[in-house]
Amino acid sequence: MAELGTRLKEARLSKGYSLDDLQEITKIQKRYLIGIEEGNYSIMPGSFYVRAFIKQYADAVGLNAEEILEMYKSELPGTPNNQVSQSMTNSPSRRKVSKGPSTKMMEAMPKIIVGLFIIVIIVVIWVLMQNRNSAGPNDTDSTNPPEMQYDTKVKPIDTDKEKENKKAQTKDKQESTDSKDSAKETTDENQTEEGKQLISAGTVEADGATTSYTLTGAETFKIRIEVSGPTFIGIRNQQQQEILTDTRVYNAGEVVEFDATSQNYARIRLGNSTQAKVYINDESLTYAQQAVTQNIVINFNKE
Repeated sequence: MAELGTRLKEARLSKGYSLDDLQEITKIQKRYLIGIEEGNYSIMPGSFYVRAFIKQYADAVGLNAEEILEMYKSELPGTPNNQVSQSMTNSPSRRKVSKGPSTKMMEAMPKIIVGLFIIVIIVVIWVLMQNRNSAGPNDTDSTNPPEMQYDTKVKPIDTDKEKENKKAQTKDKQESTDSKDSAKETTDENQTEEGKQLISAGTVEADGATTSYTLTGAETFKIRIEVSGPTFIGIRNQQQQEILTDTRVYNAGEVVEFDATSQNYARIRLGNSTQAKVYINDESLTYAQQAVTQNIVINFNKE
């Protein structure tokens, strides 16, 4: 077994993935995954797919794909581009074509254009400066500044009837504002009395990939997961049985919704937590750790 395949297989086993699990996550056929672990690249459809499949494998098991490819590049078959460059290197050198005067002129042309452009800019700036210096004090605007101009509009004088109407309108606006403020205060009080849901801070367990939370003060236990990129999602009960019927790799824009009110325990498996946002009863869950692949355990305590 090649060193690269051994390294990838150890990472897979540390994540607790079987080859079937990895096939579901990466969508790479199981026989190709076995070929990668055994270093048997001859079964691959092409040398390009070798690097692509290894990169997907490494990302799925939490390894740095670029670092892995660089570290074990000596074990990988050459890509078509490498083969072409190697054949060109090994081919007989061709006679160098001597550069004539026309070639030298073409090479110098960009420098000449840049020099002319700079000269034009300098001339334009010089002309503008000359025009500004030649302008005298008589060219300034002799009109009165805005603050010295007088308003010639005649404001109408309010009659007694108009004054009474304005007072009535002001009173109605004040009563409407007071009524809205009172309604808002009542709404805020109701929200304060009913907002009893509490999700306790997560506790990271010994395996380093599992975080436990506790949900209290809620009558329902509804899970919603919004996906922003490819990630595996599964939900299990306390007996570690899958209770999410559609367990698979989800793509950006998809939403997973599951009503777990009948459960007092749910374990959410996220293949890539950076691509998924978890909501419990429409309340955003803050991850207690930054691990890419992790298990979110919710213990539901009904009151």
